[in-house]
Formats: sequence, structure tokens, C-alpha cells
Amino acid sequence: MSSLKKLVLLAALTVILPLTAVAQTPTPPPQTFSTTVYFDYLFNLTDNGYLTGTDAAKALNNKFQFRRAYFTYENKINDYLKFRFRYDADNTANITAVNFAKASTSKDDKLRPFIKHLYLEYSLDWLQSKFNVGMIETLSFKLAEDRWGLRSVAKTLLDGYKDITGVEIDQTSADIGATWKASLSKYARFSVGVHNGSAYSHPETDKFKKFSGNLQIIPAAGLNIVGYLDYEKQNDSAKAMTYKLEAFFEMVKGLTLVGEWFTYDNELNKTTAGTNFNIGGWSLFGVYKVKPDKFSLFARYDSYEPNDQVANNEFSLIILGADWTPYHTTWKVQPNVRITNYKDSLRKTDIVGVITFFLSF
Repeated sequence: MSSLKKLVLLAALTVILPLTAVAQTPTPPPQTFSTTVYFDYLFNLTDNGYLTGTDAAKALNNKFQFRRAYFTYENKINDYLKFRFRYDADNTANITAVNFAKASTSKDDKLRPFIKHLYLEYSLDWLQSKFNVGMIETLSFKLAEDRWGLRSVAKTLLDGYKDITGVEIDQTSADIGATWKASLSKYARFSVGVHNGSAYSHPETDKFKKFSGNLQIIPAAGLNIVGYLDYEKQNDSAKAMTYKLEAFFEMVKGLTLVGEWFTYDNELNKTTAGTNFNIGGWSLFGVYKVKPDKFSLFARYDSYEPNDQVANNEFSLIILGADWTPYHTTWKVQPNVRITNYKDSLRKTDIVGVITFFLSF
């Protein structure tokens, strides 16, 4: 071999070998950090409603507020294992001290962080299974919430029920436990879970666990029907159950229509007459993407029944608004109007305007 050929071969090896080494070097596990913030400006559009007409509402008829702030760290360790750690923060007005001399407590209104998610996710090719263990998302309303896609504007039916009514229905977006999600075929999926039942923000206080499951049927592309059920004993002789049905219509490009119905039956819930009562409601909402990632319109109607043994206590919530990305996908402006109507004729309608700023980066 001539000296010239040897020189050319040596130069080629000098270039190729490092490239081969780089190609064979495993890619570092992808780790992501993300932040999401909900910031509002609220203003009352009525001053004689059941709530907006009170002296307190008239004195504070507009305000700015940071409603939520999330910080999430995720590490996809490999193709089958993922870890998530999420901080959340809201104004919970925690009691921080007790003054025994004045028999009073002190509150802290600062935006305080707390752990929302802390879990491992293990995936298998078998049935496209995903197993989550730790402080995880529950199965109660995740599917509907994904279709709504506007948690920054309002929570979905079960998630927001307590916020609006003040009545507890023992539902939470996260809890400590385990879930298994899988696909039987392209037409059927299911999820099952077991949790403490006391929510992520409270310690377990009894021996009972909450069991939940859903079955998702897809009879045609763009049409989903979901049935959900959960069960938890309240004590040795009483139980609580939630029944829920959902339907998702996504057959028209850019349009999502969703219907939800639920009823909550807790045998410990009693009226003054001692009879058991149920809590329930239904919701219809639609989101239309006029221009994907730029501009959408949304509308929603919720109907609530806080106690089916009490007459004229039902009320409804209407939400109308737009989702606008004026400059970059990291922030959105979501102006909306919320109208609350009451079946009780003595309670006048409340109308509140909101401009929500959604930040995500």
C-alpha cells in the first residue's frame, strides 16, 4: 500500500471512529422541568345577585389573584420507567398558630407550596399497560378533564363541585395509592385503582380503602363512552359510592363535545329527618378550535343537585369564553363569563367576568 493510500485511510479512520463512538453512546435520560401558572382578574357584573349582591361582594367587586402555580420535574428513566415530582401552590389560608390568651388562631394567606404528585410509572407492552404507584392522579375525572383542556378556566364537574357548592363529595384529583391502565383492544380500555381515599392533602385515618375503575368503549373513531364507579366503606356498617357516565364526541375536526353525569351516594349523609340523600349533577361542554394553537371558543353548562331530598336547592353554572394565544404558546389569555342561576326564585342570578392568564414554560 502506497504512502498516499495509507494517509487517506488514516484520515478516514480519524473522522469515522469518533462518529461511530458518538452514535453508540446512549442518549442521557430525558429530564424535564416545567411550570404552569393560573393568574386571574375577576370582576362582578351584577350587584344584586345571591352572592354578588352581598355587602362583602360589593366591597370587593374586583380583584387580581394567583389561583394556582405548578412546578413539575419528570425523568423518563428508560422506555418503561418514568418518575414525576410535582409541587402545587394555592391560597389555602393555613392555620399557623394558636393564641391561647385570646382564644384565637392565626392564618397564613401566602401562596404556599405542597406536593401534588410523587410517583413512579412503569409501562409494559402487554395490553399497553401503565402502572402508577405513589401520590398519583385518580381516575375520577381525568378523561373528561383532558377533553375540556381548560383547567386554568375552571375545574370539571366532580373536581369543581366542592369549590362551587361547599359540599364535600369525597373526590380528589390526586391520592396515595396505585392504578393500572390498559387497552383490551382499539375499541376498549380500562383502568382500576386503589387509594387511601383521604386525598393527597390528608393522612390516612382508617383501615378502609377506596376502589375505583372505569371502562372506556370506542364504538367508532371519535366517539367514546365511559362508565366509572368507585366504592369506599365509611365505617363497618356504611359505604359510599360514586357512579358516573361520560360521552366524548370528536368526529368533527377541531370540535370536542362532552357530556357527563354523576351521582354520589354516601350512607352517612342524612337529612334532618334522618333519611339518606344523594348528591348529583350533569355537565355539557364544547370546545371549538377556530385556529389550532391560536384561538378557540368554549361553552359549558353545569347543573348541580346538592341534596335530592331538599326542594328548590338546585342551581346551574354557565361558562362562556375564548382561549387566545396572542404571541407564543407559553402564555394564553382566556376571557370568560360565569353565570350562576338558582332554582330558588328568591336567589337572583350572579354574573362574574374573569380574565385568566395561563402561563406554561
